[in-house]
Amino acid sequence: MELFITICLLIVFCVISYFYQRFFQMRNQCCYMLAYECYKATDDRKLDSEACVRVVMRNKNLGLDQYRFLLQTMVNSGLGEETYGPRNVLAGREETPTLEDAQAEMDEIMFDTLDKLFAKSGVSPSEIDILIVDVSLFAPAPSLTARIINRYKMRDDIKAFSLSGMGCSASMVAVDLVQHLFKTYKNAFAIVVSTETIGPHWYCGKEKSMMLSNCLFRSGGCSVLLTNKRSLKHQALMKLSHSVRTNISSNDEAYGCCIQIEDEQGYEGFLLTRSLTKAAAKALTMNLKVLVPKILPIRELLRFAIVSLSKRKSKSSTPESARAGLNLKTGIEHFCIHPGGRAVIDGLGKSLGLSEYDLEPARMALHRFGNTSAGGLWYVLGYMEALKRLKKSDRILMISLGAGFMCNNCVWEVMKDLVDANVWEDSLDRYPISRNNLENPFAEKYSWINDECLNFVRVN
Repeated sequence: MELFITICLLIVFCVISYFYQRFFQMRNQCCYMLAYECYKATDDRKLDSEACVRVVMRNKNLGLDQYRFLLQTMVNSGLGEETYGPRNVLAGREETPTLEDAQAEMDEIMFDTLDKLFAKSGVSPSEIDILIVDVSLFAPAPSLTARIINRYKMRDDIKAFSLSGMGCSASMVAVDLVQHLFKTYKNAFAIVVSTETIGPHWYCGKEKSMMLSNCLFRSGGCSVLLTNKRSLKHQALMKLSHSVRTNISSNDEAYGCCIQIEDEQGYEGFLLTRSLTKAAAKALTMNLKVLVPKILPIRELLRFAIVSLSKRKSKSSTPESARAGLNLKTGIEHFCIHPGGRAVIDGLGKSLGLSEYDLEPARMALHRFGNTSAGGLWYVLGYMEALKRLKKSDRILMISLGAGFMCNNCVWEVMKDLVDANVWEDSLDRYPISRNNLENPFAEKYSWINDECLNFVRVN
């Protein structure tokens, strides 16, 4: 009897929550994506394995153990031969970056994507009401938003925001900020520019936990045009349905698991600790507790509630009771996972019960472009669009994790069939690549590093 009453109360709660979320809140929400442009550097910026080895060998602080760790990490990183690096690193100046290096790196990404965005959308820079730039590690004065406003001679009443220190999850923070601003500013255009400065922050020390960023992070970024003008609904690519942000910085362990510090030698870099996985799992779980009731159909929520209660009451470990996990695919067609690294993609896939088909876009984006920090999700989205996976009414869950520790997720609804080849146009003939073939082509050469091999590499 007690179980029956509990189930009835859950049903009533789910029904009320369902209709409140789907009808009342959605009626007041209006955030459309009109266009987005990802950055692709020129071929002279490609950081293939040979170039990576040269960079590694220039670091005189490393011993045999560090060389072996770095080269084996490169082999197993999931990155291919066509990712892009910053000019100062390719030129051998990673230990002496300048302010001009950082500004030039940002200018290339911001202005290239914005030029294409304005040209594609037909929207003039003078029409932009809100501008948000998220770059975690570079906050110059004047700001990067001021740099863009100056370049495009935007209006003097534009609302400009510069976000820093939020890591790979910053783009979703910016989108969420736009959504909230749209409640105040009606019939507005907003632009979000998401990228990161890699060149000035190349780690030149010898701490293994701080070397990982060099193996994973690459140059890239994206500019996104958003609006709340209902008259442009039929021109929109997608509509933002939900956005949920979770920040667990109050937890000391989570706060320190992904942090910018100096090592004992004074070299600045990003420390990634073993606690990162635990922090990511906790932040994701807390985020989904809020997001899932908004995106899954009521039948799935009820199934989960009933199975969970039955399992708890019977304390059974049978296979039937073990299937209490929520099936996200009942409310989501596509999963846009941040391409932070092979371990990140594998971990999220396992936690969420996703197939290789679901994880393919993130794996391919990591292989082709690397971890481009806040801009990474948009390369994953671009891959889905280039392969013509995105059909009208499909729902896309964007999952992002970042320093703090944060988990910021959102759900988009596709407004029309999407078929743009975009930044992937010259790569589609080579993708997808089977998971077995994603290993770095230098695996055979560098998987078992020894003194003789290192001496050979140094000499050559």
